[in-house]
Amino acid sequence: MTHANRRELVAALAVLGVTPALAAHAQQHAQKTGPTGAPKGFSWDALQAQAEALARRPYRPQAKVAAAAAIDYDAVGTIRYRDDRTLAGGIRLFPLGRYAPNPVGIHIVENGQARSIPFSPSLFSAEAGHAPALGIAGFRAMTADGRSDWLAFQGASYFRTAGGQDQYGLSARGIAIDTGIDGREEFPAFTEFWIERTGAQGYTVHALLDGPSVAGAYRIESQKGANGVEQRVSAVLFFRRDVERLGIAPATSMFWYGEGNRTAGSDWRPEIHDSDGLALLTGAGERIWRPLVNPPRPTLDSFADSNPRGFGLLQRDRDFDHYQDDGAFYDRRANLWVQPQGDWGQGQVMLYAFPTASETVDNIVAFWNPADAPRAGQRRQFDYRLSWGSTDPTVVPAIAHAVDGWTGAAGRPGAEPIPGARKLVVDFVGPALAGLDRQSGVTADISVTRGKLLAQAAYPVVGQTDRWRVTADIAPEGPPGGGAPADVRLFLKRADKTLTETVLAPVFLP
Repeated sequence: MTHANRRELVAALAVLGVTPALAAHAQQHAQKTGPTGAPKGFSWDALQAQAEALARRPYRPQAKVAAAAAIDYDAVGTIRYRDDRTLAGGIRLFPLGRYAPNPVGIHIVENGQARSIPFSPSLFSAEAGHAPALGIAGFRAMTADGRSDWLAFQGASYFRTAGGQDQYGLSARGIAIDTGIDGREEFPAFTEFWIERTGAQGYTVHALLDGPSVAGAYRIESQKGANGVEQRVSAVLFFRRDVERLGIAPATSMFWYGEGNRTAGSDWRPEIHDSDGLALLTGAGERIWRPLVNPPRPTLDSFADSNPRGFGLLQRDRDFDHYQDDGAFYDRRANLWVQPQGDWGQGQVMLYAFPTASETVDNIVAFWNPADAPRAGQRRQFDYRLSWGSTDPTVVPAIAHAVDGWTGAAGRPGAEPIPGARKLVVDFVGPALAGLDRQSGVTADISVTRGKLLAQAAYPVVGQTDRWRVTADIAPEGPPGGGAPADVRLFLKRADKTLTETVLAPVFLP
């Protein structure tokens, strides 16, 4: 599955919404049907053993239903899972389609016993004149009122939640293999699921992963709350062969254009992106913000660390006026924050990006890459928490954080631009800056690699009590449109006291 196909799949799922009338019908009939397979004992230990045994066998590609290719974006919307077949208090199944042609196994677990859900076209209703359902592609968990869903698994190892504002955006993945290595990226898939209800809005999902290089067992405990969704993930991996670039806790998102690069967009909306930055809380306690960009060519950034405290793709800009989108609601898109559990050791957070000219292409991937690459025959386990919400977990009163960023022509306004240079502007906001003025001794600490710093300034924004602006004229290396970007590292300080998080921003010559 390509990144583009994942995006198209998400769009296709949006047409599978539930009307209020259907929701009421579901409330009346959700408990009338259930699993029909014979009960079979199930446990987390048994699933791990199954994954280990699978890894010892040669990889066999996941089955695909060829006829599903005919069920395109519009056609998949004509197939609906029947409300009266709702499972485990809120689980409804997805049908196969062009962007999800691989059938998966579904099991419902109660009291340590699993019952399978055999596929039958009668599980779904299809509009007159359209093809019937051909199989089960995944599932979603409905909200308590049955009007929308808050959790979904479908396609390769992708899963997502609606966060705290009932709006899907970026996705998580079970694993990333060789991301950013031309022609070698793999997309291992969850092939079977065991779903256990753990509360009114809670499920534990066990999943079997299989791919050319790895097999694995996953336990994903999900709980929907008032402010978003919390998940506890345990991934136990068994490697069939060596992997050069392993991606743990990967997040996949979209950044087309924002305030800093509006010229990249052809759409009338001011900004279009699911996330606008990568946030990191390092093992040493440093808070870093890396603004996302739509690069002119694929880029891979690495942030070395030891036992990171957290990282994730965030949507900091939540002002509707900045998007003007009353359909996709980019201002409501969820943040995804990863908190490693246990000893993750040495490694690096990686950020892979490639150019896009559309909001239908996921062009951003972030993940943890362990320093010790896995070898064939090895077992690895990674435990972590995923938080999907609208609040920024990196914002603390002690330091200010970046809220806006722009790039443009270098030089003084009104004067001739400096040839071969760009201006970077970053605004910081936070209580740590409150009451400070030009006489307070605040300075910008700026360093540049793959480029040269020509000029810089730092000052409070007029009319604001806790907002400061940093400007820097940068001369990146290489020719316009083809050279490597300059990497700019900056923060505000007062004497030896750090006042803001660190911003790591790439600057390209157009």
